[in-house]
Amino acid sequence: MGHPRPEPEKGTADGVTLDEVFFDVVFVLTVTQLAGTLEPTSWAGFGSSALIFGLLWYLYTGYAWLNNHLPPRQSTTRLLLFAGMAGFLLTAVALPDALTDSGVLFAVGYLVVVAVHLILFLHSDARSGALRLAPYNIGAALLVLAAAAFTGPAVPTLWATAVFTQAVLPYLLPRLSWTGAPAAFHLRPAHFVERHGLLVIVALGESVVAIGMGVPSEQLTAGKAAVIVLALALPVALWWTYFTDMRPAEAALAAAAPAIRTRTAASAYVLPHFLLLLGVIATVSGLHATVAHPDEPATPGAALALSGGVALFLIGITATRRALRLPIPLSRLTAALAALAAVAIGLAVAAPAQLGAVTGVVVLMLVTDTPRASRRVGHERSAPVQPR
Repeated sequence: MGHPRPEPEKGTADGVTLDEVFFDVVFVLTVTQLAGTLEPTSWAGFGSSALIFGLLWYLYTGYAWLNNHLPPRQSTTRLLLFAGMAGFLLTAVALPDALTDSGVLFAVGYLVVVAVHLILFLHSDARSGALRLAPYNIGAALLVLAAAAFTGPAVPTLWATAVFTQAVLPYLLPRLSWTGAPAAFHLRPAHFVERHGLLVIVALGESVVAIGMGVPSEQLTAGKAAVIVLALALPVALWWTYFTDMRPAEAALAAAAPAIRTRTAASAYVLPHFLLLLGVIATVSGLHATVAHPDEPATPGAALALSGGVALFLIGITATRRALRLPIPLSRLTAALAALAAVAIGLAVAAPAQLGAVTGVVVLMLVTDTPRASRRVGHERSAPVQPR
């Protein structure tokens, strides 16, 4: 039996609520939409997908911090959280044409998400930190709204400026906002790590949906059924990788001194998990193409999406562990390179052959790391955790 967790700090969550899980299900619709529109062979298409998801992801992390401070226990909080869900739903519906025809709908949904986030934070014990960061979130939303009035290069330029305003500018202007903001936030590691883990489960679940939607039932054959089973093995292997590698994350955050815990959590879960989930989006796109056309060589875009997605996933996990100062298995980066090399198999042989190779790489990585991981866990249990 593990040691009992300490009581939560005043005003913070002691675990992820069902309301938050429901919120994450709505948010992950953006993953599904992006996977359906991803164009890996087009740098412009991939860049657009990254811009859109970057904007959405930064606000999602804001809601994770919000619920860490203000769990949805009261009816008013729940209703406002549902309004935030509605905003994310509007952005997801508008997402396929967010940079063109449906830009206004996306911007309206995003403004709702930003407004609800601020309103709820004003009722938490992190009100001062939220007020410091609010101008950047509002400014980004207004830039996205302004982009809907333009066409051509001005649109991605305004979107890129919105991402910069929201995710980068606060770090460059500390005298205006960022100084003191981390001190205003306190972190409950158990809730924070669990929330992101559940989001990854839901996102990987979308890859299973992609598998099921890839083949019409009237075209199902024994060979295609075998490819479907093989396709399921990859998200299972990625799930196994994530939770094997992230098991010590809660202890690492708990051991961090309160003065740096917020910065450590941001370093580990904002950009690294953006890369990780962008990898899931690409992997979903590649899996759908593989299951839909199992008798043909992969197209360059589908092959790159499948292998590149797995590589991004592993790079995101590696970056998370680095930020948490956890040991980084060399096999993670080796497996990422091997997954990328499997693109040649998909192009020369068939898409299922590439899928089998990529899945085999990840499974081999896990199997060979299991004895070392067991020894590390045993050592961590026997050694007391020292605060930094």
